Amino acid sequence: MGRSNRAGRTADRGRATAEDTPAATGPGGRTHAQGPLSRAVDSGLAELRPDRDRPAAWSLLIDGAPQSLVDLADPTHLGFEYQRRLGHLVDLVAPPGRPLTVLHLGGGALTLARYVAATRPRSRQQVAEIDTALTDLVRTELPLERGWQVKVRGADARSVLERTPEGAVDLVIADVFSGARVPAHCTTVEFTALAARALAPGGWYAVNIADGSALPFARSQVATLGAVFPELCLVADPAVLRGKRFGNLVLAAAHSPLPVAELGRRVASDAALGRVEHGRALADFAAGATPATDAAATPSPAPPPGVFR
Repeated sequence: MGRSNRAGRTADRGRATAEDTPAATGPGGRTHAQGPLSRAVDSGLAELRPDRDRPAAWSLLIDGAPQSLVDLADPTHLGFEYQRRLGHLVDLVAPPGRPLTVLHLGGGALTLARYVAATRPRSRQQVAEIDTALTDLVRTELPLERGWQVKVRGADARSVLERTPEGAVDLVIADVFSGARVPAHCTTVEFTALAARALAPGGWYAVNIADGSALPFARSQVATLGAVFPELCLVADPAVLRGKRFGNLVLAAAHSPLPVAELGRRVASDAALGRVEHGRALADFAAGATPATDAAATPSPAPPPGVFR
């Protein structure tokens, strides 16, 4: 998927007891002078590598696969394509600056939680990240700013979603990966219905997935979200949509119309190519695809060998 196109992830290696922990440890954080860091976490070998272009930025890799980019000096910087597209949705879900209540399914280095906190002060956020060792690493080396209302729950994404009260959040962001694959139980109509239940009126559901070649998983996910939500759109690199390479696709869904035109303008302004599909074009894209259900779902496809080199 490349440096700026790797899907974020939540390790999903069994159910865990939910436990709220504060995500921040105060100001400061790792400096480039300290060099890279490698540490075993629950989901594999985590590496923090200094970014050559930004003096306070770090890339998080798990088993060599890029996961997140965090700039401690500028939490509004979103270095990966899929994160910028999710950032556009954060910007558009409500008027600028208005605080949000956000549920992040998948934590990684907490890049999107940082973005929400920086662009929408007083927002309340909960993050489901089952890899507690990774959360500890991030809290220590890449701490959040004091005062940001972010809690990390060490639990499986679906178990947290099941416990979320009805109508409790403005935005659910699902970025759930086990290794490099979306786990089956987080891909289904039943999972999507839980996300819809958690949303307040006017709320949105945003999903990051990865697929390639004929895009069977992506087409099924469009059908799956469409079985629950009447409004949806998809954002991806045109080469990914043509099946030319494996990469990320971001889906947005809601019960009221999405600002597709404005989203398209923002995507077009990015340095990386992107296209927004919706309406008839998206229906044609998913034509013949079957929604995934708990009874028959499978994980997303594994990336081709060498995709992260």
